[in-house]
Amino acid sequence: MAVKALEISNLHAWYGESHILHDVNLSVDQGEVVTLLGRNGAGRSTILRAIMGLTGTRKGSIKIGGVEAVGMPTHKVAHLGVGYCPEERGIFSSLSAEENLMLPPPVSKTDKGMSVDEIYAMFPNLKERRFIQGTRLSGGEQQMLAVARILRTGARLLLLDEISEGLAPVIVQALGRMITMLKAKGYTIVMVEQNFRFAAPLAGRFYVVEHGQIVETFASAELEAKMPVLNELLGV
Repeated sequence: MAVKALEISNLHAWYGESHILHDVNLSVDQGEVVTLLGRNGAGRSTILRAIMGLTGTRKGSIKIGGVEAVGMPTHKVAHLGVGYCPEERGIFSSLSAEENLMLPPPVSKTDKGMSVDEIYAMFPNLKERRFIQGTRLSGGEQQMLAVARILRTGARLLLLDEISEGLAPVIVQALGRMITMLKAKGYTIVMVEQNFRFAAPLAGRFYVVEHGQIVETFASAELEAKMPVLNELLGV
């Protein structure tokens, strides 16, 4: 049986005294795109942060490529080939776009990651703007840079938090094409998305998060049948 890219069992997570995640169970196959849906504050971003070890206490199991990671510090989790793109992007204002791109070290001994040429072929905007100060890029360009920076490290499991939020439709379409290309290259992607219409054609499976729990899970083929439930849970 193939090893799952990500397998979470009975996960609980806290911020200080606040118990945020309650018995979360989810799994992601190698090369699969999965979307976590839910309202703001439902706990979707906390699931990504818990995978990376960025919450407080964690209990349960988080296996990445079959390796137990629930007790690992964040830098060790990254070295299992995980790339995390947080909502705030984390672009350094004192560095050019290309310097930002070159900043993170490799996280994988086996996968060298995308070359700069490959990245610029995928993101031609970044090539044109490579000498511009990172924070002077448009919101969409900063988002592309945040994802591109991860691809250089050799990470194969990508955790993407609200990458389409607040961006112009043309940029959102470009990000959709990017995810389709990454899926074709065999990357495994877990997305937190508020923009249901962006996520719907990209993901193979969906998990709906409410009050720190998984309340629904379904495949893309079931999407139409699940729309009444999604309308109720998400107001889509």
